[in-house]
Amino acid sequence: MSKVAIVTDSTSNLPDDLVTSYGITSIPLQLIWGEDTYRDGLDISPLEFYTRLKSATVMPTSSQPSPAAFQRVYTDLLDQGYDILSIHISAKLSGTLDSAIQAKNTVGSDRIALVDSKSTSMGLGFLVLLAARAAADGASFAECRQLAEKAVDHTGVFFVVSTLEFLHRGGRIGGAATFLGTALGLKPILMVQDGRVEAKEKIRTMSKALDRVTDILVENVGSQTPLHLSVLHANAPLEAEELLQKAKDRLPDGVLKESFLTPVSPVIGTHTGPGTVGFAYLAGM
Repeated sequence: MSKVAIVTDSTSNLPDDLVTSYGITSIPLQLIWGEDTYRDGLDISPLEFYTRLKSATVMPTSSQPSPAAFQRVYTDLLDQGYDILSIHISAKLSGTLDSAIQAKNTVGSDRIALVDSKSTSMGLGFLVLLAARAAADGASFAECRQLAEKAVDHTGVFFVVSTLEFLHRGGRIGGAATFLGTALGLKPILMVQDGRVEAKEKIRTMSKALDRVTDILVENVGSQTPLHLSVLHANAPLEAEELLQKAKDRLPDGVLKESFLTPVSPVIGTHTGPGTVGFAYLAGM
């Protein structure tokens, strides 16, 4: 039986206990803040990040891992006898996958397969978890890859931001640029579609936005089962708990298989800004 190792990056926002229990390797992106560089989720926690952000005069930026970082991981896993399935943040949102491609080409092994999740945060994380669970159950390298590639079209991410400032400044605003200049107080609902951030709707208050984003989840998921659901938040735990309860109240009985409250990593928070809250899901697989 072949051994399959699952590799991802820190934007997957997977809970640490699942990363450990399934032996997932997560390569951190870089957070650059003035003269300081941090490994995403390792050198700076979400709480530390948002606390510092409140009084920051210099805003942070982010950078993908280097090809060398991927090469080290790939070489080590290959030496241990693993085939490698490497699943990453959308190539339209980050250069992370490009670094992985460069590393694969340098290593020159056909035992490495790369998958563009066309998503981020737990939209990516659920693909990783699906493949890791399949590998743990004895699925082959080809089966794990096919499963992850199929699942790309079964994921969704919808979220509400307090401001578009951070997406705009970080260059990740995509189609949501149509909402720039929106009247103060309106809350944009955005989505990740075909790997890019796109505009969905704009709602007058955060309370109504939470109701509407729940509507959108139910409309998109319907009665598909099993449903793997994450409520994402950028330093907004109370709103996240409220949103999860709204989803549980609205979803049909027996649909929801698992759910998580997921603080987004500092690199994701750099682009969404504080107060962001939303859903990521994998449905029907």
